[in-house]
Amino acid sequence: MKPNTMKQLQRILLGCIGCLVLASLGSVSQACTSAVVSGKATPDGRPLLWKNRDTDFLRNHIAYVKGEKYDFIANVNSVNYPAQKEAWMGTNSAGFALMNTQSYNLVDVKDGEERGAANGRVIYRALEVCATVEDFCHLLDTIAKPSLIEANFGVIDAQGGALMLEVDYDKYVVYDANNPKDAPYGYIARTNFSFAGAVNQGAGYVRYMEAERVLMKASATGGITPQLIFNDLSRSFHNCMLEVDLKDGDFNRPKGSGWFVDQDFIARSSTSSSIVVQGVKKGEKAELTTMWTILGYPPTGVALPLWVKGGDTLLPALMQFDKEYAAAPLSDWSLRLADDVFGYKQGMGTRRYLHWEKLYDAAGCGYMQRLAPVEAEVFRRTTPVLKNWYAKGKVDVKEMQTLYNELEEMVRKGYTDL
Repeated sequence: MKPNTMKQLQRILLGCIGCLVLASLGSVSQACTSAVVSGKATPDGRPLLWKNRDTDFLRNHIAYVKGEKYDFIANVNSVNYPAQKEAWMGTNSAGFALMNTQSYNLVDVKDGEERGAANGRVIYRALEVCATVEDFCHLLDTIAKPSLIEANFGVIDAQGGALMLEVDYDKYVVYDANNPKDAPYGYIARTNFSFAGAVNQGAGYVRYMEAERVLMKASATGGITPQLIFNDLSRSFHNCMLEVDLKDGDFNRPKGSGWFVDQDFIARSSTSSSIVVQGVKKGEKAELTTMWTILGYPPTGVALPLWVKGGDTLLPALMQFDKEYAAAPLSDWSLRLADDVFGYKQGMGTRRYLHWEKLYDAAGCGYMQRLAPVEAEVFRRTTPVLKNWYAKGKVDVKEMQTLYNELEEMVRKGYTDL
């Protein structure tokens, strides 16, 4: 081979390797955004736990599990479940709720070692044996070390507990959302780095800045609610680094092409669900804990309220595994619309191109705009039912079944119209 030809080949190979490295750095497979919120920062005094889940396993469903000590409902991967006893966010019959975000700066992993290999298994186990945040800390204390955990865990309980824990293979650091020293504004947000980890390492700094921007403003009026989280965070298209908000119309036609690059928005092409667990006040029954759940890509998804009580027989079919879809129907429907939004598929890396016009346009005909009234109606119908249950001090199973049926019919129609 001629020397010049060899040099050209080397340049091409180095270029290809560089592209692969950049692609791997820009596509963290578990790039979640989350927050734990004290009751001090919510209008009704009930704590909240939120997670936007990003994963390679987009097809999800909600599973009901009869646990060793407590029954629970949880977001699980539809692939290899229940063979793999892993859960990624859920709540149990004791009012204990738990989620994680993968951290990337707590552990120096070995070559070929999976980051946070035990994260999902720990959530599953904790949901069946823990009732309080103290129970979860005890579980972490007694797990064999090295634990293979690398995560930020958010947890709330029925006693008002609200913690964020940064956990590595051997130890953990606790941040209390009820403690002004840890959470001066009544909440703690996390993405894919930990404050106890290596400085400026990990991922998700721009998404973290966006979560802080929204939550800090809302906390000033005690206005952090599940609806605010879904609308202003789960479906956020504001990027603090670029100082752009796609919803302002500047990137829609005729001003723009209607396309944008999916980079560091909280809602991402890899988002498989968004869940807000609304806890209870101290003294209220744990069964009143509500898990507001979006399956699929949040901008093309609709939230439904779920409860552990009656979950073995009453959990909505739209949220459960369906062989026809190889996931929950709502997961499949949302992902199908998302596939249209990320419809440019000409070569490698094209998933980054977001057809914003499909989600949001000047005429109000985008998927996100047409589904927004459906979700608003879900909250409108659920709010008086929940208020009545709070007054009674318990969940009425018959009313729950009626509500589930009404909401499923309405949501099904909303997707059929699309």
